[in-house]
Amino acid sequence: MAGLNMIAGWTANGDTIMVEQMPIFGGYTGGVEETAICDVATTLASFSLLSGNFHLDGPIHIRWGITTSRETLQVAAHAAAAIDANTDLLIANQYYPTAGPCTEMCLLETAAQAITDTASGRELLSGSAAAKGVVQDYTTGMEARIMGEAAIATAGMKVSKVNEILEALVSSYEKDYAKAPKGKSFRECYDVQKITPTEEYLSVYERAMNKLGELGLIRH
Repeated sequence: MAGLNMIAGWTANGDTIMVEQMPIFGGYTGGVEETAICDVATTLASFSLLSGNFHLDGPIHIRWGITTSRETLQVAAHAAAAIDANTDLLIANQYYPTAGPCTEMCLLETAAQAITDTASGRELLSGSAAAKGVVQDYTTGMEARIMGEAAIATAGMKVSKVNEILEALVSSYEKDYAKAPKGKSFRECYDVQKITPTEEYLSVYERAMNKLGELGLIRH
């Protein structure tokens, strides 16, 4: 009741309402198919029951606590494609890669999700919270930058080509979940006075972008 009262107050005030949910793959909803069904249902509920203006998604892996795994990307893609094909609702997705900033793995995970979200019809991308979003001071603008570049490069690409790229991309990092690099904090990989990335992080970023290019994602 408290939640519904809050929503009623926001609606009466004319607020822009974002509703967030993160279905757990491997939890009570089960596997990929069941979690995707749950994802679609909760997305629709956010608009029909909670008067949402846009919906922030984020399927999460019960073992790894990330949104960038093979299974959670499948859930997110199928849910978004279904919503996009049958409604004009605004949907978004949040990003929780397992690796930390200033690592190639973190950037590739983020790119994989941006590719998935763009190809499946999401209007908004929300992220990225590196290191699973649980380590203080471990998020930077460079993760958002590669998210944007990957999304732009994916726009208009055939789904069959997208799937080829994602298969190669996810296969390149999923074996390292248990030993994902922690990376560096914001102050360690950014000039905190100028708010610019260090030369080291720029080099890491360039390597990640080159790898995406080798896989077939063309830079604009």
